[in-house]
Amino acid sequence: MSLPHADTIVTYPDGDLASTGTVVHVEPLGDGRTAVVLDRTAFHPVDPVWPDQPADVGTLTVNGVEHPVLDAVVGASDGNALYVGDAPVRTGTDGWAFVVCHLVAHATGIEPGAEATVTVEPDARGAFSAGHTACHLASLALNEALSGLWTKEAPTDGRGNPNFDQLAITESRILPDGSLDTYRIGKSLRKKGFAAAELPGRLAEVSAAANALLAGWVASGAPVSIVRTGDGLGERRTWRCELADGAVEIPCGGTHLHALTQLAGIRVELETAEAEGALELRMRTEAAPA
Repeated sequence: MSLPHADTIVTYPDGDLASTGTVVHVEPLGDGRTAVVLDRTAFHPVDPVWPDQPADVGTLTVNGVEHPVLDAVVGASDGNALYVGDAPVRTGTDGWAFVVCHLVAHATGIEPGAEATVTVEPDARGAFSAGHTACHLASLALNEALSGLWTKEAPTDGRGNPNFDQLAITESRILPDGSLDTYRIGKSLRKKGFAAAELPGRLAEVSAAANALLAGWVASGAPVSIVRTGDGLGERRTWRCELADGAVEIPCGGTHLHALTQLAGIRVELETAEAEGALELRMRTEAAPA
């Protein structure tokens, strides 16, 4: 059976909830599940390299038989093997084909060349899209709210503020209508000029500043879009929000809302803790649907 030789064309960045494609590869995984690869899909997969947003929920229909999709993960093929969720290279690496692997329990009757339709559950997609959009805005608000705690110049975000989020983040989890981000503030960040000792005492001030920014951005109803260099899974994609004082962009492979008019509000809660000799900052973001 031939392996995938081209990236899956993905339509979820445009907000699609259904698509029809052709089965190009079927790979039994040995655990009772089978990975089904299509040439085109609206199904958002989880990327194990940075597994922030979970996979979509939905079904795969082939020859009139509906198969629940148990999970969807990024797979990669070098022409010799298909790596399902454990590729040795980052998504987008030259010479590799990056594909969406739809994992199903019973693949009887699914063969390469068959037409397949995927359908995504809209409420689950909408909740994760709201959470992911809110997560990006919260990171920008946090960067700006923390800007006064830097004593040296640091790399900046798309709004010109020191990019604390990029420099300190260790984990991000997109939740339904929200997110949870964890930051580590250790010796290296202190050497870069971040006044970590001041943060716990100024946490309420920082939270208030971030939430004020978020309230203003949501009230603006700014449009949101995904800018991409191509339709393939391995192509670069960027989240873009047209804020009143200038558009801002963040590289992202997830799904998003189309405008901030879809939200009634975004709020963050911050807390600090000691963790293995470093200060840890956790930010929980909640997005209220409009």
